[in-house]
Amino acid sequence: METLKPDSHKATTRRKLLGWIGLLSALPLLKLGLLSKRKAVIDCAPAPDKTTIKVLSQDGQLMEVDVSKISIVEKGVSDQELQTWVRKL
Repeated sequence: METLKPDSHKATTRRKLLGWIGLLSALPLLKLGLLSKRKAVIDCAPAPDKTTIKVLSQDGQLMEVDVSKISIVEKGVSDQELQTWVRKL
């Protein structure tokens, strides 16, 4: 009895074809997840002039004060001076 061998050339060609089709079908999935990078958005508007700063008032509330109204002192404040300056409610 003679056994017939299947044509292995057709089987390998079919497997290669199915492999390439599978690879090509996976490319859109890669593009969606791995390769997409968001572009950085640059703000084109000029920065607003900040003319106010936030300071702590003597009664302990945070206030916005115009910079031109404040005189900047180079000397630092000690903890004891700060504790006596803030009024306790």
